[in-house]
Amino acid sequence: MRCSIGMRSEVEYSPVGEGLGMREYWLYVWMRRVAVIAAHVIALGLTILMSLLSRPGTSLFSWHPVCMSAAFCLCMTEGILLFSTECTPFCFKSRQAKVRMHWFLQALVLAGGAGGLAFMVASKSLSERPHLTTWHGWLGASTLVATVLQAGCGVGLLLSPRLRLGTAVSRLRLYHATCGLLAYLLSTGTVVLAVCSDWFQATVRGPPWYAFLLLPFFPALVVMNQITNAYLPKKKLSS
Repeated sequence: MRCSIGMRSEVEYSPVGEGLGMREYWLYVWMRRVAVIAAHVIALGLTILMSLLSRPGTSLFSWHPVCMSAAFCLCMTEGILLFSTECTPFCFKSRQAKVRMHWFLQALVLAGGAGGLAFMVASKSLSERPHLTTWHGWLGASTLVATVLQAGCGVGLLLSPRLRLGTAVSRLRLYHATCGLLAYLLSTGTVVLAVCSDWFQATVRGPPWYAFLLLPFFPALVVMNQITNAYLPKKKLSS
């Protein structure tokens, strides 16, 4: 795992940590590093545990949690955190390589989301059950819409040199980040509602259930902190 401090990027970061003493500053840096590493571990752990609990192959529905957790818990989290200035498991030195990996992971998000949706629709159609009857279903549908919107903004950024968008690029980049954050927060809410579903509560009970309920919030806080720090304008210091 490669860690770096003060890495330059196209996006200016807010001066978080300014005004701290040297000791407090390094403590703050290490706490952020630990938080990002924990977000990586939780994203991977949730994906593995969700996949094991769903017992893929036992039914059409069993593939729905597998596809969705792999797409949104793992790929979307890693696709955002690879731009973190704290720690990243991707040892790419250039931003261009990170952008390519970001696109690859986001493509997996779209593929996994489409697959999970297809398995859910097929499962409910075979059992002749109505669609979109729960908050989990509606929030999941909203997550997919937000994911498609952020992907559309990303395509615009990718093609911006050919489209000659000029000054509109910075605005499009902000829209892309905003839709991405919205999609991630919606996906976090969808995962939490999945943990509250009858299917999950019949599988996991007691203290482990409360752990599953709370764990998705931690990567969401790390991702939200990274995006807001990256895209909020720096405060101007007046003399």
